[in-house]
Amino acid sequence: MRIPAFPPQTDLDTKVLTSSSALKCNITDSKGRYLHWDKLRFLSPPEGSSSEQWWASIKHARRQMYKHININDPNGKSFVFLYSDEIMSSLHWLDQNASGMIGSSQPIVSSQMKNTYLIRSLIEEAITSSQLEGASTTWRVAKEMLRQGRKPSDKNEQMIYNNYIAMQFIREYKQEKLTPQILLELQKILTENTLEDESHSGYFRGVEDDVKVVSYRGDILHVPPAAELLTQRVKNLCDFSNQATSDIFLHPIIKSIILHFLIGYEHPFVDGNGRTARALFYWSMAQQNYWLIEFISISKIIKKAPVKYGKAYLHTETDENDLTYFIIHQLEIIKEAINDLYLYIDKKTKEIVSAEELFSTSKKLKDKLNYRQLALIKHALKHPGFIYKITEHQNSHGIVYQTARTDLLQLSDKFNFLMKEKKGKSFVFRSPRDLTDRIQGQ
Repeated sequence: MRIPAFPPQTDLDTKVLTSSSALKCNITDSKGRYLHWDKLRFLSPPEGSSSEQWWASIKHARRQMYKHININDPNGKSFVFLYSDEIMSSLHWLDQNASGMIGSSQPIVSSQMKNTYLIRSLIEEAITSSQLEGASTTWRVAKEMLRQGRKPSDKNEQMIYNNYIAMQFIREYKQEKLTPQILLELQKILTENTLEDESHSGYFRGVEDDVKVVSYRGDILHVPPAAELLTQRVKNLCDFSNQATSDIFLHPIIKSIILHFLIGYEHPFVDGNGRTARALFYWSMAQQNYWLIEFISISKIIKKAPVKYGKAYLHTETDENDLTYFIIHQLEIIKEAINDLYLYIDKKTKEIVSAEELFSTSKKLKDKLNYRQLALIKHALKHPGFIYKITEHQNSHGIVYQTARTDLLQLSDKFNFLMKEKKGKSFVFRSPRDLTDRIQGQ
């Protein structure tokens, strides 16, 4: 990733804006894209205009729509954004889909499967957010660690474990006002036992810390505000988060996205800034009752195209602190993550329906298995010889140990669908290779 080309300085008092072609320009190009100069300079400008004239007229149109938030850069220039048609359309879609029902046969809020989906999303976000910061543990191994409840074996697993705990911390404190202490505790959880110097865990960076965002080639992409400004700047960030009213209409989702950006911009810690920024986004969305966001993983989507994520930051910083670039990018990420959740819910719903059909003709078994047991049977049919453990079943579904134990004992002792085996002081349960015959024999 490289630093985008800085836009040319525009003199709005010149003849640039008096040309007929310039007057027809909007805040986007002809395809409706909100482009940075870095890309626009390679496109064909309107007939009769130069690229510089085209950019000047676009900037003029944007400046008429800018809304200023109560956060400035170190030079005193405020951060701005605007409500484009694209943004308004996305916000409308999210208002319909991020605080209501899942697009399947059952609303997730009343479904017994709510905890299962929540655990799945917590695990997914913990793993992919850590992988974005360099954790190299495979998905399978990381998922097993969290579901088995075992201790991390190395730094990579520790990062993922920390992320998982941090997401739970967010749920616990989502009704509280944001404070510097909450930010410090969040970063402490995220970085525990992963830093070369543990004294940086739970503390803001100091004047002695040379913190910069650097590309893999060594290019400096971002120099955060000086450490001696952090106390006031973090206070300003918290005030922005906690402010109930404002001179401008600030949509709750926009506020959450801006908080995400600001942590990355301020870079208040020596390490863990990216993970803290994404975690704070979840906290802010949950606080403002967008409950469905708890069930998605934005990091999973960001991980598909991390360069776009970085460019969204850089486009804002290199073009008059225009947050619109970052907002548009994040709205696309959120929408894709929600659609990804829809697909997952539909897939799991079909699997449960398919599993129920296996027992639909048996008076002895019809409606006797809960959804957790049905999901396990469906998995066991595909994985002969697979071993199931009570703690893993418990952690996968967010249930108490006794409920998990009852689920598995019923499948082994009552229905004979699993083979119960003694291992140490506990039991494990194995999927038999003749499971289909056992089901048909009931």
